[in-house]
Formats: sequence, C-alpha cells, structure tokens
Amino acid sequence: MAKKQLQGIIVSDKMQKTVVVEVESVKEHPKYKRRFKVHKRFKAHNENPEMKVGDNVIIEECAPISKDKTFRVISKI
Repeated sequence: MAKKQLQGIIVSDKMQKTVVVEVESVKEHPKYKRRFKVHKRFKAHNENPEMKVGDNVIIEECAPISKDKTFRVISKI
C-alpha cells in the first residue's frame, strides 16, 4: 500500500526532532456544494534542525514513532 504524502507549512519547531505541520485541504458541503478550506495539524519527525517556521515541506506517513507522531518530514519545497 502506498504511503500518504501531504504538503504543508511548519507552524512550530519548539520541540526537539519534531515539527508541527499544518496541512490545508478543500472540502465540499454534501448538500449545498459550497467548497471550504479545512486545516489540520500533524506532528512530524524531523532529524535535521535547519527547517524553520514558515517553510513549505512534504511529510510522509510512517510507522508510529510516538503517541502522536506518525509522519516524518521528507523534503523542503
């Protein structure tokens, strides 16, 4: 099965080896057909400390690293 890859913006880098990435997606209301943006935050594992707040990154699903971390940072855009 393919691993899920998402694109988002780093909103926090205060933890060691962990960043919080906010991913934006567009959903459509089932009855009224209006499209709206939905934001979701994921904790992602980050080994290299050069990534800062505001960077666009790609995260990929992986095996659980901790209770909250199931993604890891692949690359900076």
